[in-house]
Amino acid sequence: MNNRMKPQVIAIAGVSGGGKTTIANYLHRHLQNSRILFFDDYDFDGVDDIIDWVNRGANYESWDLSPLIKDVDKLRHEPLNYIVLDYPFAYKNAKMSDVIDFTVFIDTPLDVAMARRMLRDFKTSSTATIMSEMENYISQGRMGYMEMLKSVKPNSNVVVDGMLSVSEITDKIMEAIKEG
Repeated sequence: MNNRMKPQVIAIAGVSGGGKTTIANYLHRHLQNSRILFFDDYDFDGVDDIIDWVNRGANYESWDLSPLIKDVDKLRHEPLNYIVLDYPFAYKNAKMSDVIDFTVFIDTPLDVAMARRMLRDFKTSSTATIMSEMENYISQGRMGYMEMLKSVKPNSNVVVDGMLSVSEITDKIMEAIKEG
């Protein structure tokens, strides 16, 4: 029987543009013997319209996260120390929460997160496209961001200020991991 410890699964949550991917990548590079998985690399069944989903009560069980869970389970049997997840929901999905050991919420002000998202996703877009995206955010998209603050943030083990530098955020996460 193998008595080797399973790797610790650390989920990095936050709103779009909040810094999840940046922090997950940085953390992965600084945690010895780790692997990383990205939520956005999967095509999940379940929710097509985020705003409708929020309006209906944001049931996190609506997401079929089995492809991600399967990959985490595979990695948990490898000789790793850590598995870092760029994953927005913390413990909110019951099946996914069974494979996560520790969650971090990157608490970035919504205006900063939106500005980062616009810089990241709309660099080559027309002014009309950018204006349309901003109108959509004001009329409905912000509800999705607010849902994350209402439900995911309080369901995380640690909340870190998203305005800190990447190294400061990561230092706080590493400290929290050590404290357990």
